[in-house]
Amino acid sequence: MTEARAALLVTHTGRRASTLHARTVAADLLDAGFEVRVIADEAVDLGLPGVLPVAGLAAVAGVEIVFALGGDGTLLRAAELARPAKVPLLGINLGKVGFLAEAEAEDLDAAVRHAIAGEYTVDERLTVDVTVELAGTILAESWALNEASVEKGAREKMLEVRLDVDGRPLSRYGCDGVVCATPTGSTAYAFSAGGPVVWPEVEALLLVPISAHALFSRPLVTAPSSTITVTVDPHAAPAVVNCDGRRVYEAPPGSRITVRRGELPVRVVRLRPQTFTERLVAKFGLPVAGWRANGKA
Repeated sequence: MTEARAALLVTHTGRRASTLHARTVAADLLDAGFEVRVIADEAVDLGLPGVLPVAGLAAVAGVEIVFALGGDGTLLRAAELARPAKVPLLGINLGKVGFLAEAEAEDLDAAVRHAIAGEYTVDERLTVDVTVELAGTILAESWALNEASVEKGAREKMLEVRLDVDGRPLSRYGCDGVVCATPTGSTAYAFSAGGPVVWPEVEALLLVPISAHALFSRPLVTAPSSTITVTVDPHAAPAVVNCDGRRVYEAPPGSRITVRRGELPVRVVRLRPQTFTERLVAKFGLPVAGWRANGKA
């Protein structure tokens, strides 16, 4: 007897278009014989019979794929479930840029067909593990796919920090914050803060200061094995640690925030061969045509 196939559907039900697309995907998966799971809080809004409301990490137990329909925020939310279960994650962009997504809304039917047929490959995206500690006591432990940022806790106060890489002091300055990003996150917050775009195939960690008041405040690219430590000055204002814009922790004066390569990657579905250059041009709308209007070299 063939074992039943299962998929988890995560979407932004607060948007009517997202709900309609999610219903289409769920119906197609049900017709293909899948057990379709949806987050319990979203089940009522979807209003689709035959789906199974689930909650917590049990939602991904035994599923073969997680669908994330929405923008990057929805995909990051879905990644919280997919990562610990090591389940592939397929992002379908229903938002604006949707850099993490593999398919657009107009590709929805084809994406579902490929997923049902198992016609896809899986990339592993590097993550970071984050620890916040004070005087030897661990205050928080988390992770991030895009970035972990250490930012000032009060708008009117400057954040005073010291940066260490691999246990050695690197620099000290006042700033609005520091972004510790992965290559995947290089096109997100780190990019907005002036950091470089790093191809996902490059294994590295990024360190990008935000509005640093210092002579040396350049973005840095470190080895993937590096350990980055941000120490909040014990006599200055407190900070907050923000992981992917979803998990926020307080970091009192004197706190040490340690960022290192994550033990678990996020497994991302790829439906077709596409270079990162093509994705970069498409998502950012880079001007690669029309330079020579007359077609001459």
